[in-house]
Order: sequence, then C-alpha cells, then structure tokens
Amino acid sequence: MARLTFIAGAAAGYVLGTRAGRERYAQIKAGSGQLWRSQPVQRQVASARHVAKTRVAPAALDAVSTAATAAGDRLREGAGRISADSERDVRSSVER
Repeated sequence: MARLTFIAGAAAGYVLGTRAGRERYAQIKAGSGQLWRSQPVQRQVASARHVAKTRVAPAALDAVSTAATAAGDRLREGAGRISADSERDVRSSVER
C-alpha cells in the first residue's frame, strides 16, 4: 500500500510540476537569452575568442607539432630496430 501511495504522489507531483515547469522554463529561457545578448557578456565572449585565436591556437599547434615530431622519431627508431632484427633472423634461418 505504501508503494502505491508513493507512486500516486510522485505521479501527481510530476503532472503538477510539468504544468508549472513549462511557464518557469520559458521565463528562464527568456532571461538567459537576454543575459547572453547583453553588452558585458558579449564583450567577454569577444575577448575570449581573441585570446583563443592569438594565444591558445598557436600554443596548441606547437604542442601537436612537437608530439608529431617525437612520434615520428620513435617510429623511425623502431623501424630501424625491426630491420636490423629481421635481417639477423633471416641470416640465421638461411645458415641453418
């Protein structure tokens, strides 16, 4: 019986909450849109975009370039080891 009462209360709360919720959601959405379009917020957005283009992007490009160079060096180093090892294996197989 307690479960049925809980489920009925939860269902009633959900229905009543969704009716009041739509209106409140519309109010919050309108307020957040107004805030987003305000001059102080837009100035900060423009500033953040400028910083991202002038400082963050070049630093990220440099980091990726360094990582790619290091990966290429390691691949070449590993390929040299594989070549030397496989050459020895082939020689030993032929000699047998």
